[in-house]
Amino acid sequence: MATEANLLSTDSVLGGRLTLRQMVSGHRVGHDALLLAAFAPADRRVVVDFGTGVGSAGLAFLARVPDARATLVEIDPGLAALAGENAALNGFGARARVVTGDVASLARPSGPPLPELGAADLVLANPPFNADARHRTSPDAARARAHMADADLLADWTRAADRCLGAKGMICLIHRPEALGDILAVLSRGFGAVEILPVYPRAERPAVRLLVRAVKGRRTPPSILPGLVLSEADGTPTPQAEAVLRDGAALG
Repeated sequence: MATEANLLSTDSVLGGRLTLRQMVSGHRVGHDALLLAAFAPADRRVVVDFGTGVGSAGLAFLARVPDARATLVEIDPGLAALAGENAALNGFGARARVVTGDVASLARPSGPPLPELGAADLVLANPPFNADARHRTSPDAARARAHMADADLLADWTRAADRCLGAKGMICLIHRPEALGDILAVLSRGFGAVEILPVYPRAERPAVRLLVRAVKGRRTPPSILPGLVLSEADGTPTPQAEAVLRDGAALG
């Protein structure tokens, strides 16, 4: 007998440009993955999506950049299987490969054969970012895995990105504003030219997310880009948010 825990929904995002099958309960695709994909420059062609879940960020990038290809990395076998289904569902089967494994093991001799050492020019990273000490863990195991992180995870993912990326490769990540100090610290070990784009729920509110991108091997100081405001005062999407989240426009 089917239960809510094993039911799937089929949902359209990006104004119908992308269709995703995902679990009805647990972690579901939201703005974060779509904003992350929009923040990645379209001149990148070989992409690795860390913590892909059902494939949302990596596949959203492929929908915008038709000659790119992606390796979708997910530690949860069930979500990894859905990522593969979603790649096929959207016609990206020849452009997307799914790897079931821990991001920290990538591009190591003991890790999976893909992605290869130094072969990528873009890493997308949507890491778990609710620190265990400050947030109560969700009783749903998949939701908890997607949202909780230990103190070393961000550094582990940055080191993995460094291994996966070739010279002048780029990492793009999304995180909470309170993690800015940690983000700059870990990126300083091998990355530079950091660009930070704050995301605001409304114009008068503090930022709720930071989009961050950095280039491997660069030493240029960080810069802060004009922010994205998601909603008008009445709750309707702003024109820029609508262009990014519905029309598939690039961001920053």
